[in-house]
Amino acid sequence: MVQRPVQTTRYFTTLIGLLRDRSLFLKEIRQGIKLEGKITALLICSSLFFAVYGAIIGSSHSLLQALSSAIKLPALYLITLIICFPTLYFFNILFGSRKSFGQHFAMLLTAVAVISVLLFSFAPITLFFLISTNHYQFYKLLNVAIFAITGFIGVKFLYQGMQLLSEEDTEGLETRMNILRFWLVLYAFVGTQLAWTLRPFFGKPSSSFELFRQMNGNFYLDIVNALSEILGFQ
Repeated sequence: MVQRPVQTTRYFTTLIGLLRDRSLFLKEIRQGIKLEGKITALLICSSLFFAVYGAIIGSSHSLLQALSSAIKLPALYLITLIICFPTLYFFNILFGSRKSFGQHFAMLLTAVAVISVLLFSFAPITLFFLISTNHYQFYKLLNVAIFAITGFIGVKFLYQGMQLLSEEDTEGLETRMNILRFWLVLYAFVGTQLAWTLRPFFGKPSSSFELFRQMNGNFYLDIVNALSEILGFQ
């Protein structure tokens, strides 16, 4: 009975270790130290933080939407990672990387974990605007901006981490970094398309609960329409 709380505390201790001493954490990944424990801890902690944020944005509609978004938001980031990971891993191996599957996966999870922590840190602000405004499009765009900011920081973190991971494998390093830049763009496009596929995360206040919506339009057109409505062009 005591083991579960202790184990949960250990997971969060691993995450705090990443936040407090990023260089040491990434160095341990490069050296292959306790990779399984790091991967497990980052998966669990990031999923919990994503679930909390998903529940907050979904509660703008209903309890069912809150529960749905609490499941779909962690799934969004994890599935995007699973879809894109093989491309980066095998191209890196092809062009000289000697790091293992686990080292690559742990490195990508550090970026996902950082994004989850940043989203969690925005949770009070998101909750404040949820309570203080009833404008659906404004609330949606606010959260899109938050997702963009946290995603950019996470991507920057990943880029720096992959540079550190590749320091010892100098053969083909420049090619691998170019591949990484391309991969980051690909990751962003896959993530936005998957988010569009899994929507709604918010749910229109005037509509009934939907687990998924029909595949019409696209993410970018929806953002333009939301901006047009806020600015009074519609």
